[in-house]
Amino acid sequence: MITRVKICGMSDEASVRAAVAAGADYLGFIIFPKSPRGVSLCDAARLSALKGDAKSVAVLVDPDDALLGQVLRVLAPDIIQLHGGESPERCLDVRNYARQGVWKAVPVSGAADVARASRYAGFADAILFDARPPAGADRPGGWGKGYDYSLVEGFRALPFILAGGLTPDTVAGAIAASGAGAVDSVSGVESAPGIKDHALIGDFVRAARR
Repeated sequence: MITRVKICGMSDEASVRAAVAAGADYLGFIIFPKSPRGVSLCDAARLSALKGDAKSVAVLVDPDDALLGQVLRVLAPDIIQLHGGESPERCLDVRNYARQGVWKAVPVSGAADVARASRYAGFADAILFDARPPAGADRPGGWGKGYDYSLVEGFRALPFILAGGLTPDTVAGAIAASGAGAVDSVSGVESAPGIKDHALIGDFVRAARR
């Protein structure tokens, strides 16, 4: 099977076009002001209109119902990725606001974290395994840190996307170690926080599918 690829933190038209041209399957729009890649809902909707055959992913952190309603009205994302402390039951609620499903991000620093992700089976449509953020971090992801990707290799409770420190140079090895069928890159395809490098986007997609 061809590895599916998500390029996250899209914030400008040129980068969206580069990701689409490279063949990315998913484009992530971070609706979280503390992120250097955060965009407004209006900007996300404008950029999402350029996605072609790719799927739009709204990345949210512990959203309340009011924000979810705005996300549905303005962006109408294909997928909502929850990147906070959302419970399994909350994931089920959020399904009402996405056209195709909900992904739950789970921070990983050891085998126990992976095991705990199983509790989302039947509530989320997929797990996104990411590196655990540093102590005192003001945002849950996008730090460019990796981890032992083999920790998730035996996870079978539901489909998963591999994230955390993935670059064009590391993604093939990470896929081999984890058995991931889908991967996600944010900082690994940037020249600076929030600034996408279009050549790296293409390199990442090609490396993931090599």
